[in-house]
Amino acid sequence: MGEFTYEGYRLSYDEYGAGDRPIVLIHGLLMNRHMFERLGPLLAERGNRVIALDLLGHGRSDRPEDLQRYSMPLFAYQVTALLDHLGIESAVVGGTSLGANVTLEAAVRFPERVQALFVEMPVLDNALSAVAAVFAPIMIALRFGRPVFEAVSRATAMLPRSYFLVDIGLDMVRQRPGPSVSVLEGLLLGESSPRSAERRGIEQPALIVGHPNDPLHPFSDAGMLVGELANARQIDADSIFEWRLNPDRLNAGLADFLDDVWSQVEEERRPERKARMAGT
Repeated sequence: MGEFTYEGYRLSYDEYGAGDRPIVLIHGLLMNRHMFERLGPLLAERGNRVIALDLLGHGRSDRPEDLQRYSMPLFAYQVTALLDHLGIESAVVGGTSLGANVTLEAAVRFPERVQALFVEMPVLDNALSAVAAVFAPIMIALRFGRPVFEAVSRATAMLPRSYFLVDIGLDMVRQRPGPSVSVLEGLLLGESSPRSAERRGIEQPALIVGHPNDPLHPFSDAGMLVGELANARQIDADSIFEWRLNPDRLNAGLADFLDDVWSQVEEERRPERKARMAGT
């Protein structure tokens, strides 16, 4: 476990592996870094340095009840602050749902820090109605039912971690409702992702993973993103559950993508190294 301070708030992260092939993984909305506690070690075995970040308002990071602390641009700044803290010039950045959109935001705002992108279940133009339909009632329930949800949070926090999928669900209800409301309000009041014209300017290699039959993360958004990005490849998951229940195929696809990215980086660095050696 590691942590650092960003604008007066503590941000936490887990690391798996070491070396010069960093990848930052970003969790979904109201979830946390535990989403990647299986994927992280596997990618580390393939030679990657995996950093799973808890964004502000999530997991072990601080959770201020201030909606102005939460937005896609602010989350993108937290990713670059993590890289600064670790002394990493650039990294592959990726994530799921909220993490996918933060990845796109970071690539648009800080292209020099994002070596490549891994985007699972992006929430883009075709998801806006479903996002409003799902999260507005949750936000209202959390605000006006706060005493009930505070009690649920305290009770579920006492349960030990057990099965991966169960823990992902429990992590959402273990959170205190006040900060969760602030996160939802901050995100719903701002832009949920970079606009199409901005996304079309992303030139880094990208792996896009889409799921069928998921209105909150419509398959059409993943396909649209593949068409917008200059250097994207797509993997179609069987469902939202494949990576959680039967992950081998998708794990291999991501690991192979990372191998390709870093092989290309090594090819590009070779002439620079030869030039430096020739000058010594």
